[in-house]
Amino acid sequence: MSEATAQIKDSLPVGIVAERRKIDHPWQDYRWLPVAVIPGAGESSEWVRIASGDGWDQHHIATLELELFRKETEAYRVNLSNERPSIYVVLRLAEEPDDPEVSAVFATASPYEAQDYLDTGEDIVEAVPMPEGMIAWVQKFIDTHHVDEPFKKRKRKDYKEEPMRFGKVLHPVEERFYAARKWRE
Repeated sequence: MSEATAQIKDSLPVGIVAERRKIDHPWQDYRWLPVAVIPGAGESSEWVRIASGDGWDQHHIATLELELFRKETEAYRVNLSNERPSIYVVLRLAEEPDDPEVSAVFATASPYEAQDYLDTGEDIVEAVPMPEGMIAWVQKFIDTHHVDEPFKKRKRKDYKEEPMRFGKVLHPVEERFYAARKWRE
């Protein structure tokens, strides 16, 4: 496979830092939120406590590959144009009692990909600040691979004379509507 047909991408390992904070809620004692990413973090099989305080503690819970793809450069440009460029982290609460309380599922620089995970409503999706070095890395990737695509306006189709298809039988109200429409034309 030539490089022209191969999908151009770049990746960087990022450590996911999640915070567990006590909350005043009748059904939950605490909640998990991603709070930071660590660029170039090493692989760790065990959680590492980074910081703690009164009612909260932060852990490095996983290292994920943050991948940038050539076809997604427009989404990365949108992210970098925001007031605070972000990495979007997806966490998932444990389903089995033997699993860790929360696991890191995905990290991306694309707000559009993050939106896809928000659609289910089951995952915790949060934007964490993108470190300065990562901003430069993403910007270099955009500068190298972005191609502006011209806007293509679709032409409207004229549906006035559209024939009935699939043997659809019109409801009497629809028949009156179409009969009245023909009379006006």
